[in-house]
Amino acid sequence: MTGPDASAALCATGLGFRYRMRGGWALRDCEFTVPGGRITALVGRNGAGKSTLLHLAGGLLRPSRGELRTLGAVPGTAEARNRVALLTQDKPLYPRFTVADTLLMGERLNSSWDRTTAERIVHEGGIPPHARVGELSPGRRTRVALALALGKRPELLLLDEPLADLDPVARGEIMAELMAEAAERGTNIVLSSHVLPELEETCDWVLVLRDGRVELSEDAETMRRSHAVLTGPTDQADTLAAQHTVVRSRTGGRQLTALIRQHGPLHGTWHVERPGLEDVLIGYLQAAEPGHPRTAPAEPTEAAA
Repeated sequence: MTGPDASAALCATGLGFRYRMRGGWALRDCEFTVPGGRITALVGRNGAGKSTLLHLAGGLLRPSRGELRTLGAVPGTAEARNRVALLTQDKPLYPRFTVADTLLMGERLNSSWDRTTAERIVHEGGIPPHARVGELSPGRRTRVALALALGKRPELLLLDEPLADLDPVARGEIMAELMAEAAERGTNIVLSSHVLPELEETCDWVLVLRDGRVELSEDAETMRRSHAVLTGPTDQADTLAAQHTVVRSRTGGRQLTALIRQHGPLHGTWHVERPGLEDVLIGYLQAAEPGHPRTAPAEPTEAAA
């Protein structure tokens, strides 16, 4: 079944998911759209709901409330399974299979299988085709799992902390592979990772989760331009909070340093710096900690360019 926004990589309306055994909501009241043709950074602290969202998008879970569409399709349906690939943290593979057996399984199960790409990813990791998957190192198992995912030639690739057990050189090689995949084939990629510098270099859309709710979903460059780091006298704090969204602030003596989302021109005596995407994301993640309240203006105006 195809929904009204088939061009979107992900589209959620009133999305919620509750783990019955745990008795709590992992996601609640989520409303967002991730446009097509993007490499999306899925960001949040541990327990924010990132893995749950990806499992819902991959069809491993069903929403408790609302709905989620992937490329306009309902996750878990035949249409979605043919177009979406999910690589989870545990990377489930058959340990007694050889690497060659594993790739052959991928070819048998996927009509659009790209043998050349799958074998190249394995070969570049120096992995013998006859090796049993269960005897491989964690990093090499990750390569085999990624070969399966990319060999499927998905239109939407969902990656849940996929590179955590790779060394820095291998991480760089795999990220380059993913960027080439997106550029050459227009693959939509949603990547969950705690390595923020990696996300800044590769992602052009950002989806931030906080306590199971969507904090932000927007273009990465727009996010960079709309935020600023200000340093100035503490007696300007109230005026600042009334005019702009204060994401996070700290004081030292009579000096205030604040990360803000800017709404219109700045007033006052401020030293202004434009942060990178990593700085903005860290600010939002730290603002989610106890003791770091975030304040928003009472009447937001049009965001400054």
